[in-house]
Amino acid sequence: MALSAPVGSRGPLYSRAMTALLPLVDAPRPTREERLALLDAARLYVCTTARTATGDLEEFLDAAYAGGVDIIQLRDKDLEARAEIEALEILAAVARRHGKLFSVNDRADVAALVGADVFHIGQGDLTTAQARRLLGDDVIIGRSTHSIAQAAEADADTALDYFCVGPVWETPTKPGRAAIGTGPLRAVAASGTSRPWFAIGGIDEGPRLDEVVEAGSSRIVVVRAVTEALDPAGAAASLRARLR
Repeated sequence: MALSAPVGSRGPLYSRAMTALLPLVDAPRPTREERLALLDAARLYVCTTARTATGDLEEFLDAAYAGGVDIIQLRDKDLEARAEIEALEILAAVARRHGKLFSVNDRADVAALVGADVFHIGQGDLTTAQARRLLGDDVIIGRSTHSIAQAAEADADTALDYFCVGPVWETPTKPGRAAIGTGPLRAVAASGTSRPWFAIGGIDEGPRLDEVVEAGSSRIVVVRAVTEALDPAGAAASLRARLR
């Protein structure tokens, strides 16, 4: 398998972009214990595209982390692997500067190449065991859940580090997926789980955030509330201040 080739190998899967990232992979990274501590303290998780239309990815990432975002995930289905890796290299560098976590969505091969702190998977993606086999024990692994039953299953998965519950409201970032409301949030909160979990889907700085917090969630994932803000740092700071 090409991904197991030693440094310096130039197998068919090792494009110039991939081999260029090998120094990043070899650079010092947080230990699992350090990553878990950052996850436990995390309250605000943001998903962003590579922002190719505006060309301001690094500037946006700096502002978001400075404003109080704890984890940033690159989620851009339009990117080919090489472009995704290049964007993730920027994200990794900014995350290291701020002492924060960065996340890769879906692709374990890409997560391994860039030395991701966090790997996030959906219901139809790899199993947790498969992801662990590919990425090892140091990487934080999270999963999306869309019902009380799925959340309970995720909570019972001892190899999983966190899970997300939603979409609480319908959102254009996940077209066609029905909203589940705040009921599942209340159920998870009432379960007394000690595992970190995040509410996701259509959450903004207005009354919806109040509803999510009232339902028992102290952690949220947002997209547009920060990525479309004129002042990403200010938007992040405002959201973060309301999460305990």
